[in-house]
Amino acid sequence: MANVSPTRGDIASHPDASEMRDRYARVLGGRDVALVDGPVFLLGLYCAASPWIVHYTTSQPALVTHNLIMGIAIGLLALGFTRAPERMYGLSWAMCALGAWMIISPWVVGESPDAGVVWNNIIIGALTVILGLVCAGTAAKASPRP
Repeated sequence: MANVSPTRGDIASHPDASEMRDRYARVLGGRDVALVDGPVFLLGLYCAASPWIVHYTTSQPALVTHNLIMGIAIGLLALGFTRAPERMYGLSWAMCALGAWMIISPWVVGESPDAGVVWNNIIIGALTVILGLVCAGTAAKASPRP
């Protein structure tokens, strides 16, 4: 009769053990900033919804459209970071540029914005720059040096 009892053996003797270890390392290799993807997505979501949260939809119509588009862009970057981090973290610097633009956009896009609108965009922009720098730093650390 065949031995069908469940035994736990050492996988080191498996012929594909080294290949399985390498594949596992590749799969987890780009996930050093997995905790940043969620906050970036939430920041994009807040940026898109902020005109209705801060209540400036009637006083700043151009800035409403601007923040909606920027929020969607930041959210799409977050989804890209989640889906293909090894390819997308090169765009971390673009996220920093989006954050810098968000800081100055109330004066460029808006028409005499009040303090609430200005502080809203400054906080969104600063958080976008910080999270972009975290992503860029991690990508630079994780990329192999030639």
